[in-house]
Amino acid sequence: MCGIAGLYQFRTSRTGLEATAAAMAAAMEHRGPDDSGVWKDAESPLALAHRRLSIIDLTPEGRQPMASASGRYVIVFNGEVYNFPDLQRALEARGHAFRGRSDTEVMLAAIEEWGLNPALQKFNGMFAFALWDRKERQLHLVRDRLGKKPLYVGWAGDTLLFASELKAFRAHPAFAGEISRNVLQLYMRYSYIPAPHCVYEGVWTLPAGCRLAVDPGALEPGQDLGLRMEPYWHHTRILEEARARMDGNGDEAATDECEELLKRCVGDRMVSDVPLGAFLSGGIDSSTVVALMQQQSAQPVKTYTIGFHEAGFDEAAHARKVAAHLGTDHQELYLTAREAMEVVPRLPEIYDEPFADISAIPTFLVAQFARRDVTVALSGDGGDEMFGGYSRHVQGPQIYRRLRMTPAPLRRWLARRIEKRGTSELDRLAPGLPQLGDKLHKVASVLPLSSPEEIYKRLLGHCADPSEIVEGGREPEILLFASEHRAQTTLSFAERMMAGDALSYLPNDILVKVDRASMAVSLEARAPLLDRRVYEYAWTLPERFKVRDGKGKWLLRQVLARHVPAALFERPKQGFSMPVGEWLRGDLRDWAEDLLGENRLKLDGYLNPEAVRSLWSAHLAGQGGRQTLLWNILMFQAWLRHGRAK
Repeated sequence: MCGIAGLYQFRTSRTGLEATAAAMAAAMEHRGPDDSGVWKDAESPLALAHRRLSIIDLTPEGRQPMASASGRYVIVFNGEVYNFPDLQRALEARGHAFRGRSDTEVMLAAIEEWGLNPALQKFNGMFAFALWDRKERQLHLVRDRLGKKPLYVGWAGDTLLFASELKAFRAHPAFAGEISRNVLQLYMRYSYIPAPHCVYEGVWTLPAGCRLAVDPGALEPGQDLGLRMEPYWHHTRILEEARARMDGNGDEAATDECEELLKRCVGDRMVSDVPLGAFLSGGIDSSTVVALMQQQSAQPVKTYTIGFHEAGFDEAAHARKVAAHLGTDHQELYLTAREAMEVVPRLPEIYDEPFADISAIPTFLVAQFARRDVTVALSGDGGDEMFGGYSRHVQGPQIYRRLRMTPAPLRRWLARRIEKRGTSELDRLAPGLPQLGDKLHKVASVLPLSSPEEIYKRLLGHCADPSEIVEGGREPEILLFASEHRAQTTLSFAERMMAGDALSYLPNDILVKVDRASMAVSLEARAPLLDRRVYEYAWTLPERFKVRDGKGKWLLRQVLARHVPAALFERPKQGFSMPVGEWLRGDLRDWAEDLLGENRLKLDGYLNPEAVRSLWSAHLAGQGGRQTLLWNILMFQAWLRHGRAK
C-alpha cells in the first residue's frame, strides 16, 4: 500500500521535474512512511514518484519506481495483487526470472509477457498504477475493478499531473485549485463526489475498472486531446455474463459454494510480511471475515473494535461476544463523544475533497486504534453491495409497491406530517429501533415519488435540489445514471439498486472513506468481500439468496451461522454512524455557527446564505431531517477554510 505521483511537463522549462515529483510524493508521506523514490525519463519530460508502505518483500528489491527486466516499462504502483504467486509460477514456466518477492515485479513481467490489457485481466487485487512505456513513449494510468485504490489526473498549467491524493496536486507550484460549482452541486446531493468528477476544475478521478492512455505527441495542455479513457472491466457486461450462468443450486449447496469462495478470498489477503489483524464490528460482514480468518490461522487473530457510550450508536458489546466465541485476540477502545468530535477538524486534511459521510469519524478512529499493533487489517466492506445488505435493497421494493397502491395526495399529506416532526420526537416512538427518526424522514422524502429510478436517486441523495444551496453552476450527470451504465431492466428493483451501489456508492463513498482513513495512519485495509471473484459469483445468484424473509444478505447469514450462533448477529442493521444531529445542537454548535455565519457565507460566495441559515435554524428548533444536508454544508465550509488557511 503506497502513494504514487507523477507529472508530464510540456512547454515550460524541463528542469526541476524530479524535485517537483518528490515534493508531490512527500505530501503523501502518510501513505508510505517506509521509503521513497523518484525516477525521471532521460528522453521525455516525465517523472514518477513513490512513497512506500512495506507489506510484501521488505527488502530494497521491492523499491519503486521499478523498471521491468528489459527496461521497457517503468511503474509506480499502489495496492496489492493477491494472485501474484500464481502469476509468478506461470511466468517462471515461460522463462522469466525474479530478483525479489514483490507483486510489483511480477506485474511488470506479466505486462512484458502478455501486454497491458491481457495482463490486467489476470490481476486480482486492489491497485492504481502509472506505467511508462519507454518504447512507445506512452503513459498508462490504471485503476482496479471496484475502485479500492484512488487515482486523480489533471492539469497544472501546461503540466499533466497524476497522484493518489489531491495533496500531491497542491504541492505543484502551478496548480490553481479552482473550485467547480457544478461538482459542488453533486457533492451536496450525495455527500461525496462521484467519479470521474473532482471538486477542482481541470481535474478528474479515474473511474473504477478504467485505464487512461496518454499520448504525449497528441496532448494539448488543458484539453482532452491525447487522452483516451476506456474500461478494461465493464460492470454491466460482467453482470450480464454472470446472470447467463445463473446458479440453480439449492440452499445448502449454495452455502457450501459461497463459504469455500469466501474462505479462499480471505486466505489470499492473510499473506503479509508485517503484523495483520481485522476490524470487527460484530455485524454480519466483519464477523464472517474474522470467522474465516480464524479458521485458517494457527493463532488467535487480532481484532479491533471501538465503542461509544451513546445508546443506539455502540456495537462494541456485540463484537465482544463474537470475538469471545471465535477465540480472537480482541481489543476494544471506548471513546467519549468529545474524543470523537476531536477528529472533526482533521477531516478536511484527511479527505482532500469535501466528504461528508459521518462514519468517516469512527472509521478513522478504529484504523488509528488498530495501527498501534498491526500494519494490515481486513475489513468486511463490500458485503452490502454484493449480497443485498442495505435497507434500501429490502425496503425500497416494498415502499414502491405500497406507493403504487396509494393515491398521490395521501402520500404527499403523509410526507408533510412526518417532516414536521423532529427526529428526536420520532425516535421516542420506538426507543428500541436505532435512528428511527432519520429513517422515517428518509421514507417521507420518497413518498411523493412515482418511479423506481426516482426513488433510488432520492434514497442515495440527501438534497432534493442542490441548486437551492449552491449558487451558480449546473449539476452534471453521473455515471450511475448514464444510459450505457444502467443495469438491464431484466433485473428486479432491488438488484438494480445493488448494481448501482457497486458502480457508484461503493467506490465513491465507502472505499474513499476507508482508503483515506486507513492510509492517514499508514494502515493497509484489505476487503475480501470485494474480490473480483465474489462480484462475479454474486451475480450468478438469484435474488432469493440475497433478500429473503424481509432481510438482506441471506446467503452470508447462512455462511456465518456455521461459525457463530445466529443469536450473536441477528439484529437490526445499525451501521457505523454517529449522533451528529445531537452534536450540532450541543458541543459542536459554536463550531457550526462560526462556519455558517451569514457574513462568512456571503464572503465565501459559494452557498446561498438564506437557504443555509434556514436549514440551520430549523435544525436548532428540533425539526428533523436536516442534519445530513447540514453536515454536507459544514464539511464543505470546513474544507474551504482549511484550504485557505494553508
